Amino acid sequence: MKYKLVVSFLLALLVAVPVVAQQDTTLADTSAAAMLPAPATMVQAKDADNDHGHAIDVTWELSADDGQGAGTVLSYEIYRSESPDGPFEQRGLVPSQKNSYTDIGSRDRESPDYFPDYIDFYYRVDAVAADSADRALSEVFGPVHSYGQWFNTGRIPVMVGVLIFAILTILFVTIAKKGRELYVRPLAGIDAVDDAIGRATEMGKPILYVLGLGTADQIATIASFTILGRVAKRVAEYHTKVIVPCYDPIVMTVAQEIVKSAYLDAGRPDEYSDDIVYFVTQSQFAYVAAVNGTMLRELPATNIYMGKFYAESLILAETGAVAGSIQISGTDEIAQIPFFIVACDYTLIGEELYAASAYLGREPVLLGSLKAQDYAKAAIIVLAIVGIVAANFGWTYFTELFQVVD
Repeated sequence: MKYKLVVSFLLALLVAVPVVAQQDTTLADTSAAAMLPAPATMVQAKDADNDHGHAIDVTWELSADDGQGAGTVLSYEIYRSESPDGPFEQRGLVPSQKNSYTDIGSRDRESPDYFPDYIDFYYRVDAVAADSADRALSEVFGPVHSYGQWFNTGRIPVMVGVLIFAILTILFVTIAKKGRELYVRPLAGIDAVDDAIGRATEMGKPILYVLGLGTADQIATIASFTILGRVAKRVAEYHTKVIVPCYDPIVMTVAQEIVKSAYLDAGRPDEYSDDIVYFVTQSQFAYVAAVNGTMLRELPATNIYMGKFYAESLILAETGAVAGSIQISGTDEIAQIPFFIVACDYTLIGEELYAASAYLGREPVLLGSLKAQDYAKAAIIVLAIVGIVAANFGWTYFTELFQVVD
């Protein structure tokens, strides 16, 4: 009887041990599963808007354990593959509480990070807890591919502005070509040019014209060429001498042709000489010293400074004042304008230098573009005032019309 009891106990023990072991394993599995974070859901991917391609936007719904729970999500890892079954490569990492990522690659085919357009990709987002091994994989989304857009819709306000300005320019250029007079606000400095040339003629003294230190491709120098042509033509008509010392050899060549054409237009080509326009040096202060010496030797009745000027502006203007010359200046270098204002009789400020070329030349294209700019500036001022009022009163619809997105 005792033996039977012992055998029964041993058999019961053998049966109970696997059951207990199975229960312990189940509890361990349940505990491990409880530590894994909830996965990110609603993963979506689409081509990035308003770009040149080679980029895909990935979005998802945050994990339920993002910021809470035992398996708190600390970050999201974004993976990409050319097949829904993998293999997947990591493309990015974002912190918790963020649910978007833009997968951007290189446009260079030789780059290891080259991102091809029109190739199907599949994306997966892993919710990663404190231990990087504790992660939950989302469902795979795809296929999706990238491609470049023809037009950036975020810049529609810019397109509208460009079209309106182009229409205004074409309209005013057409009006000017038909011979209609376009009003341009008189510029005192330009109106004084004729008086200054007349003064030089009466005094029997020359006119000194300085083109500045700019090169022939700079806008200020180009505008100065137009003014030089007008001055040279008047000088030829009045039989007055003009002196044009040049800092740049290319500028000198262009200036010679302009002055020569002006003398031809005035009907006195025989009075033109290449010595009128000459090259000095490309050393800044050596050039200034040479021009100052010319001022003090020739004592010109009028000094005209038009173009690009730098630190030499005040030296030139002060020397001209000592020589007793009437001085007319103009530059688009903002830092030099105050010196010209205090030392010269007339100064063209900033873009007035550009307007002067249209004012003097009366070319239809120049006049038309100048009038278009004036109307465009007036429109911008009005819209800015209305925008300030709209922003203060919370009229967001109006301000959003002019919002530009890169």
